This record gives sequence, C-alpha cells and structure tokens, in this order.
Amino acid sequence: MLRLLNIEFQKLRYNKSAKILTITYFILITLISLIASYEFNFGGINFRLADQGIFNFPYIWHFNSWIAAWLKVFLAIVIVSIMANEYSNRTLKQNLIDGLSKKEFLASKFLTVVILAFLSTLFLFVVSLILGLIFSDYNEISIIFSDLEFIFAYFIKLVGFFSFCMFLGILIKRSAFALGFLIFWQLIEGLFWGLASLVKWRFETDFVYKIIPFLPLDSMANLVNEPWSRLNFIQSAANQLGENFQRDYAVHWYEVLIVLVWTAIFVRLSYYLLKKRDL
Repeated sequence: MLRLLNIEFQKLRYNKSAKILTITYFILITLISLIASYEFNFGGINFRLADQGIFNFPYIWHFNSWIAAWLKVFLAIVIVSIMANEYSNRTLKQNLIDGLSKKEFLASKFLTVVILAFLSTLFLFVVSLILGLIFSDYNEISIIFSDLEFIFAYFIKLVGFFSFCMFLGILIKRSAFALGFLIFWQLIEGLFWGLASLVKWRFETDFVYKIIPFLPLDSMANLVNEPWSRLNFIQSAANQLGENFQRDYAVHWYEVLIVLVWTAIFVRLSYYLLKKRDL
C-alpha cells in the first residue's frame, strides 16, 4: 500500500494544476467560514450570518458539510485530470511495463480518492470544530459531538463522487470531455425530475420518483440534505406564512449503502475497462 501511495504522491508532486486546485479547495472552505462570520452593514443595520445560529453545535456539522460538498468539483477536476494524464503522458503504460499490475494501478488511484476524501473530511471537521467553539451558544461535550454522522456522510459522498470521476477519467481519457460528461449526466438526472412530474400528472403514480434516489449523483446528494430550513428564523418565518418546512434531515443507513454500492460499481467498471483495453 505504501508503495502505491508513494507512486501517486510522486505524480501529484509535479502536477502543478492538481496542487493549485487542491489548495484552492481548502482555501475556499476556510473563506466561506470567514465570510459567514463577517459582520455586514445594510443601511445602518448590522448583520452577521454567524449570529443566526449556523455555527451552533450540532447544526454546524450539517451546515458546513452541505456547503463544502458544493466545492467538491475542484477535487473532481483533480481526479479526472490525473486519470487523463496517465493516458496523455503514457505513464500508465510505463507503470505496467515496470511491473505494476492493472489491479495495483487501479488500487493506487482508488487509494488517492480515499485519501483526498479523508483529508477533506478531516479539514472540514477541524474548521467546523474551531468555528463552533468560537461562535456556538452550546458548548456541552454531548452537544458538540452529536450529529457527527453528517461528517461521515460527507466522507462517503466524496468517496462515491470521486470514484465516479475516476471511472469517467478512465472511460473517456480526456479530462475536458470527462468533465463535460459529468455535467451532462447531472442534466440527465435533472430530467428525471421533470419526467417524474409528468408521469405523476398523466398516470397518477409516483413510480419514477421512487427511482430517482437510486441514481448515482442523486443518491450522493441525499446523504446531506439542505440545512437552511432547520434554522430557527426560517422555521419562524414559515410558520407565520402558514408553511411547514418539517423534513427528515437524518443520514440513513440505506442511503449510505446505495452510495457504497455505486462506489463498488464504479471501481469494478474501471477495472473492467483497464483489463479489457489494449493500453
């Protein structure tokens, strides 16, 4: 394992674009937290998002996990580019000539995926913990470390998403086209929502809606649902308008299982492509 990681580290070490994108990703997570804690002045009224409870424990684990997940595209570009570079720079063929098996090659890439996801999760945990200790109104140990399943869900979400990106990088071989296909697939899943509405209206059945949570990107999105409607002032405003924002925010085991199954499928398909192709 250490040998495989060392091979990947040497490749990333000289990949300037990968280093820039990775550093940008971590900086943006920090900046979002700083902006949320900045005090704005609107017409003499001071306003700070941190005062609205977004950094309260345990809500902060949910909020920061959802926000950080939007930035995963930076690391997705890294994953796709390092796979595309294996073909364009012919390092894949050279690694195989040097004695690395296709299974070991894929294992080294998947280890890179897991480590990037782990480092991102660890960074998010540390940033959230610091912000919570500074701004949270609740500092009891039992409250601080409750709802940590959102951090776990964030990790699973990244592993699944990066595995998908790894598969696309191997399938298409060109980073720009692979990223284009990723966007296209997101649009395809978006069309399912329109199809579901049409089928429900025409045939009075929600069958298509039941399929959507099993789609790869949608299943990953379901791991961490939007956190805004949990905020007290949003709930209060909704109640005054006669709306009800009550929904299930929990991380369910079956949602984790669906993403893990997709992860296994993407890894297996990646190995199948490597095994069958003439490299």
